[in-house]
Amino acid sequence: MIPDAVFQQTLLGFLAPVARFLDDESVSEVMINGPDEIFIERGGKIEETDARFPSEHALESAVRNIAQFVGRVIDVDRPILDARLPDGSRVCAIMAPASRRGMTVSIRRFPKNRLTVEQLMKYGSLSENSKMFLESCVLVKRNIVVAGGTGSGKTSMLNALSSFIPSDERIVIIEDSSEVQLQQPHAVYLESRPPNAKGQGAVTIRDLLRATLRLRPDRIVVGECRGGEALDLIQAMTSGHGGSLSTVHATYPHDTLHRLETLCLMSEVELPLSALRGQIASAVNIIVQTSRMNDGSRKITHIAETTGLSEGGQYELQILYEWKQTGSDSKTGKVKGVLGWTGKRPTFFDEVVSKDLPIPPEMRAK
Repeated sequence: MIPDAVFQQTLLGFLAPVARFLDDESVSEVMINGPDEIFIERGGKIEETDARFPSEHALESAVRNIAQFVGRVIDVDRPILDARLPDGSRVCAIMAPASRRGMTVSIRRFPKNRLTVEQLMKYGSLSENSKMFLESCVLVKRNIVVAGGTGSGKTSMLNALSSFIPSDERIVIIEDSSEVQLQQPHAVYLESRPPNAKGQGAVTIRDLLRATLRLRPDRIVVGECRGGEALDLIQAMTSGHGGSLSTVHATYPHDTLHRLETLCLMSEVELPLSALRGQIASAVNIIVQTSRMNDGSRKITHIAETTGLSEGGQYELQILYEWKQTGSDSKTGKVKGVLGWTGKRPTFFDEVVSKDLPIPPEMRAK
């Protein structure tokens, strides 16, 4: 096993042309579209750099060396590399012919110190009252799905929500690439594994989810639902594992439920659509919608509750909090707005009151 510090220095050697960006804490992503076209994301904004690789061969060699160091393979038969580096960074590389213009690489970096609820409030992603409400949702074990586009802050929000979980609960975290880092003392981290060069030894999210049910979890956290594992998570949520958390790619709260529906249909289990929708509507209690604004900042745009199915079998939601933009700063370009209460109480409001949990003053006063 190569020590992390040694690997990091080796990695910087492979990627010497972009090493300065990998050492820069303000850079969240390095995007290499070819040896002569390199971009970075800093402060939520993408900017082109003057960095260059000597040749396409040099870039390809760097990626192959990274793959070798993390025990993966990238070649013509397996042109996609998806790997996690020891420092937590995530590397995705695609080589020709799958990438028409040659090797394409994206390195997503994560802050060493994860964002806290207090920091999210400071950045304007959360309000005091919405934070109070989400804390109560976690404490009464409502199943929560964080939804949003790529780079919208889903994982940061998932980490923040998990901080509300009581420290005496056993939490099992399942991910493709380890990004979730909890502060609770009793946390078990599981990570999927792709097949080896012979096509053997794969461990999928679905495999881990099924095994997790035998590990006596109080909470199940799935870093991201991308396929048929969504059905296993939905069934876990409806079979006594309340308070589960996950993320999914979707643009609006209603889209989130339809996206989960599509992912469930990707499993080999055949269910009538009406039965599947009934399970999803019962399993997913709260949707936290995140979005990246024009200024690069990440905000919660909606907090919604799933209230069941209509007589026509459609998902029914009620929006509890909604972001409204009020303008933008003419000097900095920063968006201005507020995540405000819509005047609707959740269906489990009485349970929150009976357990003497935090309640936003506005809800209590209604």
